[in-house]
Amino acid sequence: MSETLPADTLLRGGHVIDPAQGLDGIMDVAVRDGKIAAIGPALAMPAKEVIDVSGKLVLPGMIDTHAHVFRYVSGRFGLDADMVGVRSGVTTLVDQGGPAVLTFPAFREYIVKPSKSRVLAFISAYMVGGLEGHYYPELYGPECIAVDDTIRAGQANADLVFGVKGHAEIAGFARWGIDAMRKAAAIARGLGRPLYIHFGQLWPMPGDGRTYDADSILPEMLEIMRPGDILAHPFTRHPGGFVDRHGMLHPVVREAMAAGLKVDVGHGSHFSYRMARRVIDAGVMPDTLGADMHGYNTTLPKPQGTPDAHPDDTENHLFAGKQNFSLASAMTSMLALGIPLPKVVDMVSRAPAAMLRKEDELGTLKPGMVADISVLHDERGRFRLEDNEGTQIVAERFLRPAFCLREGIRFDADAEVLPRAVLAEAA
Repeated sequence: MSETLPADTLLRGGHVIDPAQGLDGIMDVAVRDGKIAAIGPALAMPAKEVIDVSGKLVLPGMIDTHAHVFRYVSGRFGLDADMVGVRSGVTTLVDQGGPAVLTFPAFREYIVKPSKSRVLAFISAYMVGGLEGHYYPELYGPECIAVDDTIRAGQANADLVFGVKGHAEIAGFARWGIDAMRKAAAIARGLGRPLYIHFGQLWPMPGDGRTYDADSILPEMLEIMRPGDILAHPFTRHPGGFVDRHGMLHPVVREAMAAGLKVDVGHGSHFSYRMARRVIDAGVMPDTLGADMHGYNTTLPKPQGTPDAHPDDTENHLFAGKQNFSLASAMTSMLALGIPLPKVVDMVSRAPAAMLRKEDELGTLKPGMVADISVLHDERGRFRLEDNEGTQIVAERFLRPAFCLREGIRFDADAEVLPRAVLAEAA
């Protein structure tokens, strides 16, 4: 595109970080007709609108690899897509396991089509998808997985389905062993898409006294996972994750990554700074960063008509607390753990685009690409962060979304779930 033509929007003087292009510096970004027209220092280009973004981060449109946005259909679980998407500075959402073979047409019609955010999905391996599944584990056994039908559903929705979601967690293994996960893997192979696996306890243990060795789950899953499959929740505080019963990095984690498996943070309510420190200090770095926000771990009221309580609502091992949160908040957590900013940006841009096999469409500000752009405030100071274990750490940077462009259209970050920075007390 010629720089003599005016841009629709010119973002002036922001700190551009684009790992896919190796860019990290003060630059301008010009947008025309919903695409990136030009990028570089002090662009000499007229524009219909010039937005001063000096002092702010200008990033490729952020991709949340772990969203839950099948609102109402998944009960309390699903959040409004645009609330956690464009109104939180995020341009692309990947719903993890909400829609399934029985519900994908509704997901397309009532979530994907009306949303201003780009909404994609990892289809649930289970026929029922994410229907209040934390409370009804009996819906998630191998007998509730229809392999061939789910493959056909994934093929019929190939424009939206980029993987398969399953749960390799201790209470499920105590009930069914590895059988459900074998079926989930069969669906992923049939679709030629990655398998995304939740690790860490999700359901209460069965009441008949059955037990299972949580540290045996990862080795068993390595037998059925393939290069490109994704291990979720490396920083979980629950058993069955990357940290074994001895408080050490599970010995097979490095083997898994060497075999080509990927790691997604999937922040969520079970995220632990204590566990994250152990995993990172052991030399393991996640590939992608999903927020894992849902109706159980945010301060939003439950949908109208939802029963007031469920017997498991007080189960501390499920959800210890509720808070406001965003993908930018998850990025702040990563920075506080010592992960460099360019790597954190890569985890929400280039790397997830590669995971989705959409590098030619998303995850970069290269001229000619779709104009998905996230602009963040980069606040400096001493900020208190706290996880659901009660562990507190001090961050020196706090990232907060300002606005985003989704195919060149601006959306201000005004979502009700966005947190405010909390200053740490002086030492």
